[in-house]
Amino acid sequence: MTTETTESALSRFHVKSFGCQMNVYDSARMADLLEDQGHTATDSPEDADIVVLNTCHIRERASEKLYSDIGRLQKSGGKSGKQPLIVAAGCVAQAEGAEIARRAPAVDVVVGPLAYHRLPELIDQARAGVKIIDTDMPLSSKFGQLPARRHQGATAFLTIQEGCDKFCTFCVVPYTRGPEVSRPITDLIAEAEALIAAGAVEITLLGQNVNAWAPESGGIAGLIRTLAGLPGLARIRYTTSHPRDMDEALICAHAEVPKLMPYLHLPVQSGSTRILKAMNRAHTRASYLETLARVRAARPDIALSGDFIVGFPGETEADFEDTLSIVREVSYAQAYSFKYSIRPGTPAATMANQVPEAVKDERLARLQTEIARTSTAFNEATIGRKTSILLERPGRHPGQMIGKTPWLQSAVIDAPDAKIGDMVMVEITDAQPNSVHARPLAEQVAA
Repeated sequence: MTTETTESALSRFHVKSFGCQMNVYDSARMADLLEDQGHTATDSPEDADIVVLNTCHIRERASEKLYSDIGRLQKSGGKSGKQPLIVAAGCVAQAEGAEIARRAPAVDVVVGPLAYHRLPELIDQARAGVKIIDTDMPLSSKFGQLPARRHQGATAFLTIQEGCDKFCTFCVVPYTRGPEVSRPITDLIAEAEALIAAGAVEITLLGQNVNAWAPESGGIAGLIRTLAGLPGLARIRYTTSHPRDMDEALICAHAEVPKLMPYLHLPVQSGSTRILKAMNRAHTRASYLETLARVRAARPDIALSGDFIVGFPGETEADFEDTLSIVREVSYAQAYSFKYSIRPGTPAATMANQVPEAVKDERLARLQTEIARTSTAFNEATIGRKTSILLERPGRHPGQMIGKTPWLQSAVIDAPDAKIGDMVMVEITDAQPNSVHARPLAEQVAA
């Protein structure tokens, strides 16, 4: 497939991202790498000569989604009528590199999330007819070998930490992303300053366990306080956190740093302490709720978000009722919920008492109904609040714009003269389960 292809035929590329915000960040950085080599991005995989599929291994059917996309690419062909050069990247590539090469010969490059900084040279080798699997976890960080960020909007992701040392029994991240590694604060400040100079008004700090960042450098609370001093930056967020690393300094930052938005995503996974122990989560129901109580005491208006897995091996109806009850008790502003799915190589994959799929389906439906109720209640409770929103994209109708409130709600306003990146003062007037409507109180407010 990748024989005598000319360089000009490899001038267009498309990157498709699956899964988490870390993957969104990684996809953007791979695009930067390819553009730095002179290639041009295209929104359509059918028009691309290089297609990068940046995969996520956390959710069920992750591998099947990859193979489905590979099949579609083989059928459609590239703009030139030839098959595109296909790159399988990300966590599925890391976990199943050899299997991808065996099952999908159309794939030219398999590269893991810690080695994608080598993507240009891997593509060059593939163009020479050598299929490549690079799932190394090099000791040297990829971040120092990436080019400057090329594109930026009003909001930006900034990866500060990668990898995980927690080893939850259901999770592949420690095996696909490696151990916890923190980026140096000097690099982060320089990248943040570049993002702000390019137009970023809001920065979201990313990590598999973002609040485990560099305790020897003052931890994420110290980083947040430093970033808050940067001129031009109006908002700071962070995700995803682990309850074990939610320390007092970070909780205090929520009370004391105005630029840190009143929103916390703190996954619990189950409301049952028995199941949490089987998951190796290193916290209990009681300790999790105590942490949230401290956060709410520091920032009473905070919006809380979580992750839930239903149907973990051995989960009884009583365990699941504990999960429903913690949703009611916390009253999450939003939450993400999933059926447990076997991840090969994880301890939970071989546990006894796997829950039948029909039971998982029924429990997931009940859980999502409860989450929808609490998220609607949270949104309705904000009706009448006056706040600022950061405009991010046009709405469905002419003159409409959609922005984010401090509580990460999508807010729809009529503002025909506003533009993306504006900070607009509004009053929230109506609420739905997944969004709110608001009316502008002023033409626009500078960030």
